[in-house]
Amino acid sequence: MAPVFKKRKLSADASNGYAIRRSAEETSGAPREMHEDRTAARGSNTATSGAREESTPFLNGAYNSNMFQLKVDELLLKVRPKYERRMVRAENTLRKLERIIDRIPSRRAMPIWQAEREQRESHKIRIPFPNPRPEIDAKCTLAYSKPASISTTGSYVRKTAIEVGDQMRIDLAVTMPSHLFQNKDYLNLRYFHKRAYYLACVATGIEEAEDFNCRLEFAFQNDNQLQPIIVVKPNDGEWDFSEAKCEIRVILAAGGETFPFSKTLPNKNCIRSKADANTVEKGLLMPTPFYNASLRSECSLLAYSDFLAGASSKSEGFRDACLLGSVWLRQRGLGTGSTSGGYGPFEWACTMALLMLKDVEGKSILSRGYSSYQLFKATLQFLSLEDLAASPYFIKHECLTLENHDQPVLFDGSRCMNLLFKMTPWSYASLRHEAGLALRLLSNPLPDRFDACFITKIDDPFQRFDCVINLPTSQFQSSASKQIDATDDQIVFCRQLYQALRIGLADRVKLIHLKPPQVTPWGPAPSNVSVEISSKIQIGLLLNPEQLNRIVDRGPSAEEKEAASTFRKFWGEKAELRRFKDGSILESLTWSVSGPKNSILMQIITHIIRRHIGDKEADGLEILGESFDDLIARKKLAASDALALYQPIMGAFTILEKQMRDLEGLPLQIRQISAADPQLRYASFKAPILDPIKSQREPANIHIQFEGSARWPDDLTAVQKTKIAFLLKIGELMAESTAGLTARLGLENTNRKILNGAFLDIFYPSGALFRLRIHHECEISMLERALKGKSPTSNPREETAFALSTYKRNFNQSALFTQAIQTLSTRFPLLSSSMRLMKKWRDCHLLSYHISDELVELLTIRTFVHPYPWSVPGSVMTGFLRTLRFISKWDWRYEPLIVDFNGEMSSAEIDAIHLRFEAWRKIDPAMNRVIMFAASSLDPVGVTWTEQGPSKVVAARFTSLAKLAIGTMRAQGTNVEPQTLFAASLADYDFVVHLTPKLAKDKQAQEKKESVFKNMQVQFNEDEGIAGFNPVRIFLSELRAMYGSSVLFFDNACQGPFIAGLWNPQTGPRPWKVNVKYSTIPTVHAGQDDAELSINKAATLHDIARLGGDMVSKVEAKR
Repeated sequence: MAPVFKKRKLSADASNGYAIRRSAEETSGAPREMHEDRTAARGSNTATSGAREESTPFLNGAYNSNMFQLKVDELLLKVRPKYERRMVRAENTLRKLERIIDRIPSRRAMPIWQAEREQRESHKIRIPFPNPRPEIDAKCTLAYSKPASISTTGSYVRKTAIEVGDQMRIDLAVTMPSHLFQNKDYLNLRYFHKRAYYLACVATGIEEAEDFNCRLEFAFQNDNQLQPIIVVKPNDGEWDFSEAKCEIRVILAAGGETFPFSKTLPNKNCIRSKADANTVEKGLLMPTPFYNASLRSECSLLAYSDFLAGASSKSEGFRDACLLGSVWLRQRGLGTGSTSGGYGPFEWACTMALLMLKDVEGKSILSRGYSSYQLFKATLQFLSLEDLAASPYFIKHECLTLENHDQPVLFDGSRCMNLLFKMTPWSYASLRHEAGLALRLLSNPLPDRFDACFITKIDDPFQRFDCVINLPTSQFQSSASKQIDATDDQIVFCRQLYQALRIGLADRVKLIHLKPPQVTPWGPAPSNVSVEISSKIQIGLLLNPEQLNRIVDRGPSAEEKEAASTFRKFWGEKAELRRFKDGSILESLTWSVSGPKNSILMQIITHIIRRHIGDKEADGLEILGESFDDLIARKKLAASDALALYQPIMGAFTILEKQMRDLEGLPLQIRQISAADPQLRYASFKAPILDPIKSQREPANIHIQFEGSARWPDDLTAVQKTKIAFLLKIGELMAESTAGLTARLGLENTNRKILNGAFLDIFYPSGALFRLRIHHECEISMLERALKGKSPTSNPREETAFALSTYKRNFNQSALFTQAIQTLSTRFPLLSSSMRLMKKWRDCHLLSYHISDELVELLTIRTFVHPYPWSVPGSVMTGFLRTLRFISKWDWRYEPLIVDFNGEMSSAEIDAIHLRFEAWRKIDPAMNRVIMFAASSLDPVGVTWTEQGPSKVVAARFTSLAKLAIGTMRAQGTNVEPQTLFAASLADYDFVVHLTPKLAKDKQAQEKKESVFKNMQVQFNEDEGIAGFNPVRIFLSELRAMYGSSVLFFDNACQGPFIAGLWNPQTGPRPWKVNVKYSTIPTVHAGQDDAELSINKAATLHDIARLGGDMVSKVEAKR
């Protein structure tokens, strides 16, 4: 038997927010009362269990900060329309319409066929009958009489409309006289047929008015095909109200007592056929809640206008809370129309007003004394925590039983209408999801929560959903028309689709959202007989990465006959009976792993659509977003399984750590061995491939730290020499303990004696390659003493400061950073792939040298640990695009980047970071040293990963490229081509140095197919004598050392076949002087006696080509 729901009574505690008493009737047996008191604290420390306990702080106090309050006040000021200045012409048009409608002559009652012919032939306006149309021989007659009243209503009158984006709507309500309707007109769409004729008469009167030339269109009120309306749009001339940026809607209403309340309750049936006569007597007809609520909404239009006006007068914060709610809903693409979710500003205002009502005990859920922000948060809390679909909510109404019910119910007993009747299961799930995200966002101490809640528009499907699917459908299936309620065929079709996807995808998705085709307005002329509807349904999915790529799905046991039969009926031939290792015999599904282009998600959705919708739709199915996975996925491995790519190198590191700790003969005990490399934190663009024939081309950096000892020297130069001795000993012992292992000592920073001077490359027989450095903790204190002048060292202060920052970055922060990302990568399965794709985008745009790996990783991590206003990314597409969006919006001149890795940063810590950022800007207002300030809970200093770059020029280009990428995505829409985001343009550079193709291909040697000739493999192994040897990188280092003051170089560290450059503007014409650091050429301008110096571009490019030798194929000068 279907679930049966009964009333939930409302109670409240004036001091503790709200509580709810429920009474529910079980599906079998006698009714049983169930009470559950749940309290949301307001000004109280009382906590409750579960999600309620987490939400109690939201009502404590109005704002978490004064700055947030100022932003809210400024927002309210900006979104509130300037009624006096803009609306004069619109008001004049409204008054004119009222006079025109009031003068329309009455028409006598006539049969439907005669009324329709008269409208079509005499007035050239078609009657917008709803489907199904009335029969020609129906006994019903149609007539027109003067309206009972004409009044302006809606948010415009209540002054809760917002001036943001779309045009503002002004509703002119025309109340039809009650004598036009009979007692039984609430049945079988008779009221709506008479309404359609009345609307056509009103349109005729407006259209034929001699001194009024505005354009008229028919549209559906709130996308409800039962309720056509007239949309009045401005035209040139006296009645041009376009400057008001609004549209006027003429909507119809009926008197509140036209039909009895008892006939239109949600559990009543109002659509019947002749064959249902016996069923009516037995009371077995299925209820028609949507039809009933549509009819009741016509009869309660003016009542709700008065109700909301009363709520506004009793609560000072009500009107502003409506404005905040309207902005919040709009930014999430939610609206009153069915295709927009069925929950808009009107429903928001009614929800607040109903929750402010007092029960029989004189208590209410929302206090009238709440501020606007408190009302806003408390309403979000109600929407998030209350499941109105599972437990319908009745206010001021007696017990009501609902059967076969699957949509939310917030029943207003005073007007006998379910406010949420236009909502669907998927739109209600989205509303609750968004409300929950907003609550968590508002509790976050980070300063950008205001923008995320009210400013950021998040209705872009490619950033809102992890996967977007386009389902083509030329027309909705005829079977959808067999439904008993008056819901649109497209909504019935979407319900069928939603149920199939929900069952089939199960726990692989967290949310399924459908966007039905948008119904467009149409002209009133008889020739406009059809309504244009787009041919695609858009499906948005929030994925569960942990379950997404499950290969085997377990169904019910073979012993559960009914459940097993249902399972086989749903899945068809795909279902199979299977015995598992634990001995259970279950119905099951097995999916193939054939690569990212035919993912398991694609297989499941295609099978569901083909079996339950149709072959044509399945063949035209478009799954958008998975193409981003193809850019980094390897073979049959999905992006969410990216950590498996790194298991070989991580396993090799574990072996190395164990072997080093087991070494005997070292002078000191090993305290710690730390990873400090992108390859060891799942973040390198190319996952390392271990091959015994050829070792890694890039070594993985690791650090070793010994126990403290007084035998270490006190001189920095001597410390570096001691490290060499330690490394030699470690290499000797490792080679002796492991067969086939090779250890080679390398030197670095030979011209800087106080920097780390040596490392040890360890080659494993498996192909793993590690670069070991020694971390001596006393070095930092030596450098700090030298920097303060308390050390006898003779090194310059700048060199000492550079050595100190390098030490902290390479030894302290790098290991902590690697460890933290290792943890986050296991917590967020898509983080690794998103970081890798971001690095690919950076490299493709030639910013490899300027934007460090760590900065890219920090920016991507922020998308996952601070995902608001969205949920945590569940696909590579959302992780990548949201990161790009943040970069495009981040104004690094005035805002620091703050990333809280574990979500435990306090407001005081965040304030300290802001204070440090402001200090940097005061010390260096021109931003010559620190451009981007990137702090985290691990590194509050904020300059560790950015003090070496980027420069202002590069940072600005970084931002502009991100903006261009986001703009490209918007322009492409559903025809998205991810490859276009990675195409670099060379038009902005002054010159391009083209490298030899052979050299560029050598960089991708890891991705090439293994050679089948063994002797060539051995020779390749013998030639790879220098670990990490990269001739292009060395070439670039020399170029930057020689021309860094005059040329800015750009390159792709992974696979770029060219190097681009920009001339420094300071190398342009300047007065003659000696000791210029670059090659110059004199220029004499006409009318001037003195020559000026400019950089000799031709000579410089020639020197670059000569320095590159065979590496350079050509140099292209652009300007």
